Amino acid sequence: MPDIHEITGFTKRIALAAGAIAMEGFRNRELNIDLKKDFHDMVTKYDRACEEYIRSEILAHYPESTIVGEEDGSSVGSGPLTWHIDPIDGTANFARGLALWAVSIGVALDGEMVVGVVYDPANEHLFWADDRGAFLGEEPMHSWGSTAPAQATVACSFPLPRDLVHFPDLALTQFAEVVQQFAHVRTFGSSCISLCWVAAGWIDATISFEADSWDVAASAFIVRRAGGTYVSYLNGEAQPETRDYEKPHYVAAIPGANFELLHEILRTQSKRPLPAASLDHQISEGARR
Repeated sequence: MPDIHEITGFTKRIALAAGAIAMEGFRNRELNIDLKKDFHDMVTKYDRACEEYIRSEILAHYPESTIVGEEDGSSVGSGPLTWHIDPIDGTANFARGLALWAVSIGVALDGEMVVGVVYDPANEHLFWADDRGAFLGEEPMHSWGSTAPAQATVACSFPLPRDLVHFPDLALTQFAEVVQQFAHVRTFGSSCISLCWVAAGWIDATISFEADSWDVAASAFIVRRAGGTYVSYLNGEAQPETRDYEKPHYVAAIPGANFELLHEILRTQSKRPLPAASLDHQISEGARR
C-alpha cells in the first residue's frame, strides 16, 4: 500500500516547482501563445514545460503510475496510482497576466482520490488535502459562508461559448436568474481556483460544464475534505460520488447552502450532447477500470 502522506509531500513539492517554472512566463510580453481547438482555448510553452516536468518527476518516483494530463494525454501504468494533471489551469488568465491560474495535481488510488494539491504561485496559495483534512499552506481549511443566495457569491463559469451551442436561449435566461438571485456573480476562468475558493470560504458556490478530470480531480477532493459539497451531473441526473471527477458537469458549494437554482441549471444543461473529445475521454477512462 503506498504511503499517502509521502505522496502528499511529493505532490506538494512538484507542484511548487512547476509553479516556479510557470512564473518565469507570467506577465512576460514575449510569451508565445498557441491555440488548440479555437481562439477561446489557448496553450503556451509553459503549459507544456510544466507538464513535462511533473510527468518526469512522477515516473522517476512512481514509475508504474498512470498519468492523465491536459497537454500530453494519458499514459497507462500497471500500478494503483493515477495522477490527473493540469499544469496551468486558467491558461487564458495566465497568458493575459491575470493572477487567477494554478497548477493542479490530483492523485487517485485504485480510482478513488486520496491526494489533491492546487498551487497558485502568483498569490502564493498552496491548497492541499489528504486523509488529514484540507489545508491552505499549513493551516486547516474549513468551507463556510452565506447559505442563502441573496447574501452569497457564486463563481459562475456559465454560459461560456461552448454553453451557447445547445439551448442558448435557456442558458442566457438561466444566467439572468443567477444574476437576479445571487448577491454577487463572478467568472474566474479557472475551475480549480473557483473550487479551492469554495473550500476556503472565499466564495459560496461555483458551477461549470464540460470539465475534464484534470480540471477538477484535485480541487473537488479539496472541497469535500474542507466540508463543502461537490455534485456532478450527467444527462440531467446527479451522479454517484465514486469517481465523479470523471463526470463533465458540476456544482460545488459551502456546507448547508440552499442554491436550488444552480442544481436546476445542472439538471437542464447536463442533458445536452457532449463534444467528441469528452466522449473519447470517458470511453478511455472506462476502459481502464
